[in-house]
Amino acid sequence: MKILVAGSTGNTGLRLTRQLCAAGHEPIAMHRASSDTTDLPEGVTMREADLTDLDEDVCAGVDVVIFAAGSGGDTDKEMTRKVDRDGAKKLVDRAKQAEVQHFVMLSSVGAGDPDPNSDLYNYLKAKHEADEHLMASGLSYTIVRPVALTEEDGTREVRLGDDVDMKGEAARGDVAAVLARAVSDETLRNKVVLMESIG
Repeated sequence: MKILVAGSTGNTGLRLTRQLCAAGHEPIAMHRASSDTTDLPEGVTMREADLTDLDEDVCAGVDVVIFAAGSGGDTDKEMTRKVDRDGAKKLVDRAKQAEVQHFVMLSSVGAGDPDPNSDLYNYLKAKHEADEHLMASGLSYTIVRPVALTEEDGTREVRLGDDVDMKGEAARGDVAAVLARAVSDETLRNKVVLMESIG
């Protein structure tokens, strides 16, 4: 499948793009003009785009879109809104216009009901609004909400669903694997999936 990966040069997106290649898919690495693309797998198709100003045809010719982008933990409230809320919502809209088969959203634990007292409230609120927009879009979707991320590759042993330990950890490599799995796993269709690493 041809899969557009938003955030392809990020910590999770790089792992995801490599895993998609290994699985025989054709990832299309969406990246900003300023992004360092040197670590992307050789031969991967590139598509320059900016989530704060998306072209109408950004999703042209793709089967699936995966949003694995993020504004980063050090960005201000405005940039968080521009990328994690508005950028994600625009990409959903572009995907619908292009009639993609499925949209996979990397979200976060806590995005279902953001806590106003949390240090991450602005980020979680942005994620919440993007998730709600996707669910209301009419697109086939999977929303993955990992617990606290680590930079580990993980073992691919994960727990999904309501039994997840909210204070657990999720290795980025495992998160990427769940995002890749959501491309074709019918059991994850039209669901919000909590996840943690257990290996």
